[in-house]
Amino acid sequence: MKKDFLSLLELSSVDVTNLLKRALDLKTGVDADARPLSGGSIGMLFEKPSTRTRISFEVGIYQLGGQPIYMNPSELQLGRGESLRDTAGILSRYLRGIVIRTSSHTTLETFAAGASIPVINGLSDLHHPCQALADLMTIQENKNRLKDLKVAFIGDGNNVCNSLIEAAALMEFNLDIACPEGFEPDAGILENARASAKSEIIILRDPREAAGMADVIYTDVWVSMGQEKNADEKKRKLSDYQVNSRLLACAKKDVTVLHCLPAHRGEEITAEVMDGPHSVIFDQAENRLHTQKALLELLIR
Repeated sequence: MKKDFLSLLELSSVDVTNLLKRALDLKTGVDADARPLSGGSIGMLFEKPSTRTRISFEVGIYQLGGQPIYMNPSELQLGRGESLRDTAGILSRYLRGIVIRTSSHTTLETFAAGASIPVINGLSDLHHPCQALADLMTIQENKNRLKDLKVAFIGDGNNVCNSLIEAAALMEFNLDIACPEGFEPDAGILENARASAKSEIIILRDPREAAGMADVIYTDVWVSMGQEKNADEKKRKLSDYQVNSRLLACAKKDVTVLHCLPAHRGEEITAEVMDGPHSVIFDQAENRLHTQKALLELLIR
């Protein structure tokens, strides 16, 4: 039976633990010659521009012995009215799996319902689970554990924050989210996570309170791709939520700083912090490659 990866909760905590171990092995060169995708092709259907997601998947698929096939929806028959379900059924006859980057999570769900191959969420408006896997790997590399850590997410409660909430519930670390009123993460995701979590997931208004004694501070852009309407007003409301040296002073001395990139230096994070000794942001970006290779190994049979 095929297994999709539309959100982090498609995996169990055991699955994630094993996947992170495998990703660390891949990063250090264990089984570097393994080619589990040999002779197979993985589709990449992207509605949105991408740097890290596209390149890391293309490189990872190639390193696993497969062929990545990049597809723009406007260049397929989708652009002439063919349904998502029909497209999913046809592509399932050619491919061993597909990565989809889309504006609407409903698009992913519709495609997955019509596909007989694994469907991977490369980003939607609701979730960014591949990013969450890389976040978990990066935290584990730097802190040697996940359970009972305190992670502070500062800024807009967006798709990255939603997936981080599910990660906290699954891997039992505490998550403080600091955001202005009206910028909270998805209520349904938050409620479901709290119902199953053995750790604390808290919404706060004061970023200094969230950062207090944090092991990890995480931020993302204030205006996500495709949400540029009223951008100036949004930036004004988030202006007190910048990750800067004053905020880092509230955290633990060995705090680790994350950002999923791209970053707008001087807005949600200062260049001083991004390039400073607490930042592992570029390691975090590299880890997209390793966790996605481990994910492909897990899903593609």
